[in-house]
Amino acid sequence: MKICPACDAPFASNTWLCPRCGRAPPMRGGHVALAPDPDPADIRFMARAFERLAALEPDHFWFRARNRLIAWALGRYFPEACSLLEIGCGTGYVLSGIHQACPKLVLTGSEIFSQGLACAARRLPGVPLLLMDARRIRFAEEFDVLGAFDVLEHIGEDEQVLEQMYRAVKPGGGILLTVPQHPLLWSYADEVARHVRRYRAGDLRSKLERAGFRMVRSTSFVSLLVPLMLVARRAKQRDDSEQDLLAELRLPAWKNRLLEWVLNLECLLIRWHVPLPAGGSLLMIARKGKLE
Repeated sequence: MKICPACDAPFASNTWLCPRCGRAPPMRGGHVALAPDPDPADIRFMARAFERLAALEPDHFWFRARNRLIAWALGRYFPEACSLLEIGCGTGYVLSGIHQACPKLVLTGSEIFSQGLACAARRLPGVPLLLMDARRIRFAEEFDVLGAFDVLEHIGEDEQVLEQMYRAVKPGGGILLTVPQHPLLWSYADEVARHVRRYRAGDLRSKLERAGFRMVRSTSFVSLLVPLMLVARRAKQRDDSEQDLLAELRLPAWKNRLLEWVLNLECLLIRWHVPLPAGGSLLMIARKGKLE
């Protein structure tokens, strides 16, 4: 079911024309706009970030390894899923990875910044992409799986987002989440990335359960690199220049290959259910309704 952004009426339709109020949301940048324009300062920030991020993601060890982990988790825990909505799809890099791994899955992407969707549209021709605020997801029991990959940490009202995700997922379906972990690792890099928080696993689990979800799996990743992260983040100096925006992502090729090898090893450990209690990132998988 769709939820009309004008009158909040639920309706089933292939279009966004509401049968109750007769209104349809406007188009912005070629996409259905279910949310108002963000703050102009945020728009300027993200306009620079998305294009540069899109160029870096395909070769960067962390994005590549995270995509493999997400694709594995989706196939392992939701093998019967037919539809997926990604909240905060950014440049579309994760959705493109899911499409390659699960080509029969019907995908939808959403993002509050049209600059991100412009990049995503180039990667995902034919995939519906919506301008939508994660705090006001305009669907009810529509998707088998919802994903939010390093999104919640940017939003102050994260529990509201989880409640909205719960409404949007079908009974028996579920969600995949990745977030940065451990407040101890907070650094200026988090400030530059406009993070609101880094999570503790127990805190996020409690928020998921309050929203109505039941936990299926929780695991850290980027675990073997935590000592390196601590050293690098403590040594980093503040730099407010634009050039510093994505500085952490630029690595020599040899180092990038080595770090990707380490994270590939972690993915194997996760598949083998080897406990990884600590790590720079956290993967959580939860289901709507009671577990069997």
